[in-house]
Amino acid sequence: MTITPIELLFYAGGLFILFLTPGPVWVALLARAMSGGFHSAWPLALGVVVGDIIWPLIAILSLTWIVDQASWFMDFFRWVAVVMFIAMGVLMIWHADRELSENTSLTRPGMWSGFTIGVVVIISNPKAVLFYMGVLPGFFDLTRVTWPDIVVICIVGFLVPLLGNLALAFFVDRVRSLLKAPGTIRRINLFSGWLLVGVGALISVN
Repeated sequence: MTITPIELLFYAGGLFILFLTPGPVWVALLARAMSGGFHSAWPLALGVVVGDIIWPLIAILSLTWIVDQASWFMDFFRWVAVVMFIAMGVLMIWHADRELSENTSLTRPGMWSGFTIGVVVIISNPKAVLFYMGVLPGFFDLTRVTWPDIVVICIVGFLVPLLGNLALAFFVDRVRSLLKAPGTIRRINLFSGWLLVGVGALISVN
């Protein structure tokens, strides 16, 4: 392997910060957990794993080919990662008062239903591959990655959000009560936004 434990640690930290930012997976997971509890939500978390493996794999393979043709693309994509993190953070801060909504179309009962909804939520979001194309070069030198590196990156790429999603589903009752408290969504969005801005700044100086 060519990637270092420190690089993997920073990557896992970046993924965890991204998990903390509310989005389509959060909405789907909360909808099922609120309607059917952890038993209804954990299959959705497993379905999301499919996309969390496919998207980074596509990004790594495509980026590896690109940087083989023109090495200066590494620096270009690193700054793309910086811009994406900071822009996402600023948007989170700007829309800090925007609340999550519960989509009842996501609450069909059954384990298979939960799994397929998780797959659809993550796969039907094509900007995910663009996100990974911008983020991965900020953490790893894709000119040196080997197949063992790719396997480890994909494992970390699905394991971090999977554990986060399962924890969120497990503590859904507590989360549900917190989300009803005045100002909670604003505080979550502000915290997540500043974390994203911080990650972007960190990538820019490394």
